Amino acid sequence: MNPVYEKLETCYQSIRGKIPFRPKAALVLGSGLGGFADRLRQEAVIDYQEIRGFPVSTVSGHQGRFVFAHAGNVPVVIMQGRVHYYEGYSITDVVLPIRLMGKMGAKILLLTNASGGINSHFQPGDLMLITDHISCFAPNPLIGQNTDQLGVRFPDMSKVYDPLLGQLIEETAHQVNVPLKKGVYVQLTGPSYETPAEIRMLKALGGDAVGMSTVCEAIAANHMGLRVCGISCVTNLAAGISPHPLSHQEVKETADRTAPLFQNLVQASLEAFETLLEEDR
Repeated sequence: MNPVYEKLETCYQSIRGKIPFRPKAALVLGSGLGGFADRLRQEAVIDYQEIRGFPVSTVSGHQGRFVFAHAGNVPVVIMQGRVHYYEGYSITDVVLPIRLMGKMGAKILLLTNASGGINSHFQPGDLMLITDHISCFAPNPLIGQNTDQLGVRFPDMSKVYDPLLGQLIEETAHQVNVPLKKGVYVQLTGPSYETPAEIRMLKALGGDAVGMSTVCEAIAANHMGLRVCGISCVTNLAAGISPHPLSHQEVKETADRTAPLFQNLVQASLEAFETLLEEDR
């Protein structure tokens, strides 16, 4: 058996009996959104340590567990604490949680993150709908033997971020009075922040916001047929644009300040997904 799929199957079988329902949507909580799961009707919690061979997040502010809850009528599995490539895990381990949520039954994946603003029209605290992405230096999670059980060898990436989901999030943002920008998200490896020269490069490439996650997760999800969407919280201006040195403390403070607005949009969007999920039946 393909070793990547074998590990995924081992993880799934180790918790299969603890999964309370078949989730239809999956959510990855970025910095500042960790408390979001407390707003929903929770039915079960599975700590990452309970999952055989599963990577554990080591970043401050990232809890390590799956939460099973309902957003309105939509059954959701929530990843409360993601794993990053800069923590030293292989890229296949970084995307293992995404694949596991897909194996649980999720059809839609909503990715959230904290990012640095590259677009000169962005300010700290802005929320950005991810319309496309660029991967810089982070390895592609599909490198190596293809996992045929998940998807094809050469998956199309023309529309990684589902246009209908994006349109639904935009409409939802308008309904709940949450200002929403749109743009291209760039993933670098981290953990160091980018240099001013790197930011100039990313801006020339067409990037609007930069971070250390999300793109590899979106690639893996798209590979296995999930419908993907993403929202980024611009927590700081990127290097060379910001007048002062970047710090994780600034990221956390802005993420925490923006969290109530961000949480309102995420919850309303999850509830709105019910319409598309019914169409897919």
